[in-house]
Amino acid sequence: MLSRPFTFVNVAASVDGKISNESRKQIKISSKEDFLRVDRLRAFADAIMVGIGTVISDNPSLTIKSEALRIERIRNGKTSNPLRIVVDSRLRIPANSNILDNEAETLLATTELADDKRKLELSKKARVEIFGSQKVDLKQLSRFLYDIGIERLMVEGGGALINSMLREKLIDELNIYYGNIVIGGESSPTIVDGSSFEPPIKLELLNFQRLGDGIFTRWKVLY
Repeated sequence: MLSRPFTFVNVAASVDGKISNESRKQIKISSKEDFLRVDRLRAFADAIMVGIGTVISDNPSLTIKSEALRIERIRNGKTSNPLRIVVDSRLRIPANSNILDNEAETLLATTELADDKRKLELSKKARVEIFGSQKVDLKQLSRFLYDIGIERLMVEGGGALINSMLREKLIDELNIYYGNIVIGGESSPTIVDGSSFEPPIKLELLNFQRLGDGIFTRWKVLY
C-alpha cells in the first residue's frame, strides 16, 4: 500500500513536446474539449500541485471552473475546490498571485532558505510548511500530504517539478494532451525539463483518443 497519494501529471503540449516558447509565456494549446476534461480531472483530485515557475509565468488559479462540479464535490463531503500546493524553495511567490486568493486553500511548500519575514506575511494568505533545508524534499512533502488526507494528487507542472518527481519515483501516471501546433525552440520548456534519465523511464500506454483538434494520451509510469 502506498504511503503517499496516487499522483498523476496533467499537461498540454505541442506535437513537438513543448509547453511554451522561449519567453515562457502562456500559449493556448488545449482545445475546448480538453479544458472540460481538465476541469473534471481537477474535480477528481484532492489536491493540485505546481512549481513556483508555473505560478510566476502563468499565474494560474487552479480552481474548478464548473459550478456543477464544485457542487458535486460539496455533496460528496469535500471542499468546493481541491487544495492548491506550490513547491517554492525560497518563497518567491508574488503576494498578488491568483493562487493566494480565498477561492481555495493553498499550501506553500518551502525550505529553511525562506525568509522569515516572507513566511510571516504569506502565512496570512496560505499555509506555509517547511520540507528540507535547501530544496523541497518531495518525498517528505508527499508523505505529509498523505497524512493530512490527500489521496489523489494532480500535478500540473512545470517541467522541472515533473522531472524531480519522476526522479523520486513519485508519479504514477502521465496525462498528456497534444495540441495541433508545433512550437519549436531549442530552449523552449518541455513536458519534462532538467537532466535526462539513464536509463530512460518506461511507460505503458493506458488510453488514447482524439479530443477536439488534438490527441489525449494516458500513460502508466513503470519504474
